[in-house]
Amino acid sequence: MNGGDVTSSSAATSGPPPSLDWRFSQVFGERTAGEEVQEVDIISAIEFDKSGDHLATGDRGGRVVLFERTDTRDHGGSRRDLEQTDYAVRHPEFRYKTEFQSHEPEFDYLKSLEIEEKINKIRWCQPANGALFLLSTNDKTIKYWKVQEKKIKKISEMNIDPSKAESSSSPPQLVANGLPADKAHGYLSNDFSFPPGGIPSLRLPVVVTSQETNLVARCRRVYAHAHDYHINSISNSSDGETFISADDLRVNLWNLEISNQSFNIVDVKPTNMEDLTEVITSAEFHPIHCNMLAYSSSKGSIRLIDMRQSALCDSHTKLFEEPEAPGSRSFFTEIIASISDIKFSKDGRYILSRDYMTLKLWDINMDSGPVASYQVHEHLRPRLCDLYENDSIFDKFECCLSGDGLRVATGSYSNLFRVFGASQGSTEAATLEASKNPMRRQIQTPARPSRSIGSMTRVVRRGSESPGTEANGNAYDFTTKLLHMAWHPTENSIACAAANSLYMYYA
Repeated sequence: MNGGDVTSSSAATSGPPPSLDWRFSQVFGERTAGEEVQEVDIISAIEFDKSGDHLATGDRGGRVVLFERTDTRDHGGSRRDLEQTDYAVRHPEFRYKTEFQSHEPEFDYLKSLEIEEKINKIRWCQPANGALFLLSTNDKTIKYWKVQEKKIKKISEMNIDPSKAESSSSPPQLVANGLPADKAHGYLSNDFSFPPGGIPSLRLPVVVTSQETNLVARCRRVYAHAHDYHINSISNSSDGETFISADDLRVNLWNLEISNQSFNIVDVKPTNMEDLTEVITSAEFHPIHCNMLAYSSSKGSIRLIDMRQSALCDSHTKLFEEPEAPGSRSFFTEIIASISDIKFSKDGRYILSRDYMTLKLWDINMDSGPVASYQVHEHLRPRLCDLYENDSIFDKFECCLSGDGLRVATGSYSNLFRVFGASQGSTEAATLEASKNPMRRQIQTPARPSRSIGSMTRVVRRGSESPGTEANGNAYDFTTKLLHMAWHPTENSIACAAANSLYMYYA
């Protein structure tokens, strides 16, 4: 349970780290001006693996695309070249690796319900023997994929002499038994003749493994029929053997090797559905302790549970929620309080949560309130009625932490994303745009002074203060939203999705 502090010992003695200068790195799938985005191409999930050498994205068409890092390999060359690269700012560079169709659209005939192929979440598993493993899920079905390079096998030493074979631009049309279509009936026709003395020998084709390789994705397991409601989260355990999947009312525990059985460890479904007051919105395993996990609810609370206490974790170990300010309740209070995403810090000491208006950082050793709050959409509060009418108020934004725990980030509208400093005393609060010029709409706003509540210092930091407009005065575009992003596990590099485009930045 005990982890390190958000700041390192060196940062604690020398004050907060300086603000980062974010720069554009790469873009994959960039749209040209006026190009219409196909619904199936919109990215719906992003995830780095633990090493940071691979990146996976999923889209609404059920495809998973893998990228691999290239700047860490083959640093050959002269000593002078290597010394020159030391002076330059090195940042992660990725290239397209492969893609595969993970899910297809299905139809539940019992419930007369269409199950779309959209990838909701991707999680990397531990690699083995040079192969990559990952979990992907849509609303109902989780799949376990193995991706590895295989040498291409070719057939040689055929019975046919290539020099005498008929040369044509297109192969002859074949029927089911493999015969040419024009000779399918009565194929021992008049134009066929055995050579004098018959065929001396029949050489069987030989399969030869060539040096060429091809990436092959193979589905190893399918975990289905365990959720009545849409799956919103999957998370790997640190033991490398189990994972959880969560829907609106239940959290199930799976073993990676067993696809026909899961254990229900959290069930919030009441006996009478009319008594239902909250649903599960996100769930995540502790990064170090395989017996602990956290899940968030639509009421803005986070529950930490310990699976050692009981088989069905009806009771929580700790409950994290911020008390409602008196007199502030309105029709939208519960809607904007709903947590859309939670993430543990790398050491497991902190939990970052995102609701519609704010990012909050929680210390798992202190359940009296968040240690820091970062206001992301406070300027949209006067427009909550409009956001409710166009359903934007139900958008689910993800959040992420840097590997060192010094910064947090989340997305917003108009393809903007926010980066905040999480160390004590930091005033870092940057707003950047998912484009080739991320600083074009940057807003640097000084943080409000921290206020002491009891023995706890709670920090409130603002992003944009403008009431419903961007820094340059343009109205917010609620149709372009940056919902999905991920922070590189070891470096200050962010990958984020703007519709069908994957943008990468470094600092």
